[in-house]
Amino acid sequence: MKTTHRLLSQALVACIASVALGVVHAQDNWPTAPVKIIVPFPPGGTADLLTRVMAERLAAKLGQTWIVDNKSGAGGNIGMEAGKNATDGHTIISATIGTLSINQFLVPKMPYDSVADYVYVSKFWENCNALVVPGTHPAKTVKEFLDWAKAKPQGVTYGTSGVGTTPHLSAELFRTRTGISTVHVPFRGGPQSVQALLAGDTDFAIDNLGNYSVMIKAGKAKALAVTCPQRWPAFPEIPTMSEAGIKDFVITSWGAFVMPKGTPAAVANKVSAAILEIAKDPAVKERFIQIGAMTVGSTPRELEIFAESERVKWKDVVRLSGATKD
Repeated sequence: MKTTHRLLSQALVACIASVALGVVHAQDNWPTAPVKIIVPFPPGGTADLLTRVMAERLAAKLGQTWIVDNKSGAGGNIGMEAGKNATDGHTIISATIGTLSINQFLVPKMPYDSVADYVYVSKFWENCNALVVPGTHPAKTVKEFLDWAKAKPQGVTYGTSGVGTTPHLSAELFRTRTGISTVHVPFRGGPQSVQALLAGDTDFAIDNLGNYSVMIKAGKAKALAVTCPQRWPAFPEIPTMSEAGIKDFVITSWGAFVMPKGTPAAVANKVSAAILEIAKDPAVKERFIQIGAMTVGSTPRELEIFAESERVKWKDVVRLSGATKD
């Protein structure tokens, strides 16, 4: 009887070990099906373009077809919720500073929990905003723009990709720091905001530099200052906000990949390791700079810590701005 019990126990242990090895092997072979990356914003924006570059490189490195699926709306919340509910084991969400570290302070009833509902993978891009005006605007410096704006009794308009986005919060900080009167004009996404500024429908924007880089080079828009700590490599002629006279005005944007809760850590680590290698590729670095961002990489844990530190900072910014979403 003891022999039979021992044999059964050994068989059970062997079975469990076999299943465990099978799971590990399956994770090592990931992806085993096409991978879908949900971008919670419209096509053509910085997050979308950078995600497509990274998707191409990850497909070449890890195999399978990688598909970018734009699910925009509600400041990115629609796409984040869709990604949260994915159960196929091959869905990644291209999250941003807004969807991971800001939206929760704006929306009373969030459709997702930015910590509990996802497995963090890796940060993969960062950039800064720029104070941009139409190419035909008379101002050539921040000071000239402020003088012009203060002479407008009805205030000046600024466009953004939505309430609570970094362009919105950046412009609100700019308003409070400079004392100008402004009117916020929110659009569905970055491309729509850009077109409004180029058409002269809005007076200025403090938006992702990448959204305007082509227009700046073509003279259709003018960047009066950048919000990064140092001058941006692709536009060394544009001063920082500090150099332009607006002290302590450093704002950076960033993007990262997360996956639905329940994704094995081995899969997240595999994608993270691939991104860290891709981020070192000079050709990828150049493509990102052309779009308006820098390549970065991180471990899942590093991303968790970074996103939490950003929440601490932006919680206060949202409170000061008074911004809310229904």
